[in-house]
Amino acid sequence: MLPQSPFPWSTAVHPWLKRLEVAFWPRHDDPLLHQAMDGLARAFEALGHRVVERPGPETDVLIASAPYGENVNWRQAPMFIARRHFRLPRQPFIWTMLAVSPQRIRADLHHLARGIAKDAPDPEAFRFPGLAPNAYLTLYEQGRRGGPILALQRLLQSQAKAIRQILIVGEEEPHEAFLFNLVGGYPRIPAQDRDFFYKNLALRITTEASTYEITQHEVVGEPIPAAVWRELDTPEAMIRAGSAFGQRDFFTRMVRVQDLAHVPMLDQVIASQYSEGCFATWDPKLGALISTITGSARPVDKGKLTEDELAVIVGVRPDYLGAQVRHVEGKRNDPPSSEAVELYDMDRPLPRIPWQGYEVPVARSKLHSHRGVASYDPEVVEFAPLDPAYYFFPVSCSTAAQALAVRAAFGRAESLRNPEDPRRIVFTVLPGHGVVLAEKWVPGKAPFQTLWEAMDRGELQISRYVPQGPYGYELDPTTGRMVLREEGIGGLEPLGPLGIFPDMIDDLEEHVLAVLQRP
Repeated sequence: MLPQSPFPWSTAVHPWLKRLEVAFWPRHDDPLLHQAMDGLARAFEALGHRVVERPGPETDVLIASAPYGENVNWRQAPMFIARRHFRLPRQPFIWTMLAVSPQRIRADLHHLARGIAKDAPDPEAFRFPGLAPNAYLTLYEQGRRGGPILALQRLLQSQAKAIRQILIVGEEEPHEAFLFNLVGGYPRIPAQDRDFFYKNLALRITTEASTYEITQHEVVGEPIPAAVWRELDTPEAMIRAGSAFGQRDFFTRMVRVQDLAHVPMLDQVIASQYSEGCFATWDPKLGALISTITGSARPVDKGKLTEDELAVIVGVRPDYLGAQVRHVEGKRNDPPSSEAVELYDMDRPLPRIPWQGYEVPVARSKLHSHRGVASYDPEVVEFAPLDPAYYFFPVSCSTAAQALAVRAAFGRAESLRNPEDPRRIVFTVLPGHGVVLAEKWVPGKAPFQTLWEAMDRGELQISRYVPQGPYGYELDPTTGRMVLREEGIGGLEPLGPLGIFPDMIDDLEEHVLAVLQRP
């Protein structure tokens, strides 16, 4: 276990952090990058990790460098060649560090903001080196979801052929840094205090490298007979719910990496596409959770689901490496979403209740999406906070750490622990990631109907913006709603829902702001 956090603003670090072996691979000659790598190496050593000159069999993390705004051929990208280049037995966690001046990043965000504000995607507004011909469509869509910072993130990931990135903003010295990942997180870390800056980055990298993926799902039991499956109400209810959320533009379009950049060897290091979010509901007759399948298996439009895009989850593997699933006779049977363990396991600490002759979990339906919650009615909805460390050192999707975080948060929810509590909806938001929602069983309501009706009535206001760090909700005495309040990290204000720096707002035209501030 690593030492307790040296920062007064953090109440704790995760108790499961590991000591790591870390190596650096400076592939781009830039004084700011060299300085940042040296500072980060010292921080890792100060926290008890082992820093080595050359990656080897025990290396857990490899931090390389790349140029900002330039196209890197995939044959030169560390994510694709590091294992072969260093003859490693396994792929380490690879982070790529880039450097940019404050003036350049503000200019790029300003340019992207104008392109995003157009009524339709304009190829000329997103013409950058190294992108696929149709990349402008994805950059436009992502920018509409998360603001210019998310569009910039996808652009840099495509050019550098690197998913995990540390973007150092500065001139002769670092001013701040952004951390980018697959799901679109962009926490902003200030560099006024160098010790704070580098140890914060080191602890964030340590957090991600200390957990493990839980996507090794296993098939158990006999296949569910086709006749039994046809008699169930739940599959059709899932399809209707997908359509209902689609009509409300709840899920954004799937991100296909090949639409951003041409990478022939992509399937060796990452899925060729991923969908944003998943949902599942309990089937009393089967005694199982019916869930959407993983988007990494094949493209999935959640607004137009078919039964072949549903999976049956019946448990969690004893070793916690994945979910236990049952196949359905005559169905395609692709694996469930990467959050399958999370969606099933969150019921474990909670009571079960009687429902129409069956014993069922108190939480009927669950929904996980890369969205945020701007406000909610506390008479109807309960907010379930995470353990404190997750607000300062977030975890990645499809990991054991995330599943345990969600289970702990919902396990403390009073409205779930007490089935008689009149609040029908519970949620939490994973910083830099998105919302997890659960609804209780309500007589006369179809699966997820309680959720979408609460959204329609404004009792639960969903937002495109996901907090990137510590946040909470405070009562608005005028409306009686609990409203999002986000705190900065180390005194640095967050970018906020526009995905731009606060000092840029006056420079942007009113119609740009109007578009980016829409729910």
